[in-house]
Amino acid sequence: MSESEIRPRRSLLFVPGLRPDRFEKALGAGADIVCVDIEDAVALPRKEEARGLALPLFAGDAGGEIERMLRVNPLSTGEGLRDVLALRACAAPPPALMLAKVGSAAEIALYDSLLDGSCAGIRYHVIIESTDGLANVQEIARASDRIDSLLFGAVDMSADLRAAQSWETLLYARSRVVHAAARNGLDLLDVPWLNLADPDGLAREARAAAALGFTGKAAIHPDQIPAINDVFSPSPEAVERARRIVAAFRENTTGLLVVDGELIERPVLRTMHRTLAIADRLGR
Repeated sequence: MSESEIRPRRSLLFVPGLRPDRFEKALGAGADIVCVDIEDAVALPRKEEARGLALPLFAGDAGGEIERMLRVNPLSTGEGLRDVLALRACAAPPPALMLAKVGSAAEIALYDSLLDGSCAGIRYHVIIESTDGLANVQEIARASDRIDSLLFGAVDMSADLRAAQSWETLLYARSRVVHAAARNGLDLLDVPWLNLADPDGLAREARAAAALGFTGKAAIHPDQIPAINDVFSPSPEAVERARRIVAAFRENTTGLLVVDGELIERPVLRTMHRTLAIADRLGR
């Protein structure tokens, strides 16, 4: 991902597909991404109703800098196929899709084939939430140049792994997805924190995800957005340090130098440039 393509993807707020009345409020909640969910958030008998309510929300350019996307049903299901047909028939398809339960690169290639023509500009944000997805995550991450980010789905992943849904038990799975996202220059968002009564737990898990290499975290309620944005935004101190390091390397030809008493090698520049690119987009 080049510096010009780097953008903040700190927070993603889900909106149930059957509640289009919440969409405008979600766009004003401060999240970098707003995702209308017609998969997990909608019971099977109401899928067609949800499609009819959700797709019109993406007409026009509402949202400004906020990324807007639709979470669709897996392509391996009848509802997923109906989602694709509805997208192909839609006059104004969503700018991006969240692809659920992806297990192989072949599924991404199939989306590429089906979402052509008026849908060719749709970007992908891929959920890794199964043992197949985890095993094939490197191939999935590089399967299409339309992929912008991955999202780690801890709930389904823990069930598939027969593991408890805790940070410690899922650390290996998270780490595999971090590796794939970083290797392929993709952003990576962590699963939502589901306990709305535990904001301290949200902040703690967000900090752990950021330390591990995630670039953001999803949310199920607008009240969670400020804490998530705070964790995944570069601090003024980090921005200033990045500026000093970048400036120092402009004057240095040895490949390493000392800044603030710390030995800095040239590969660190990638992180510094990312910090500055996000700070610039946030106006910091």
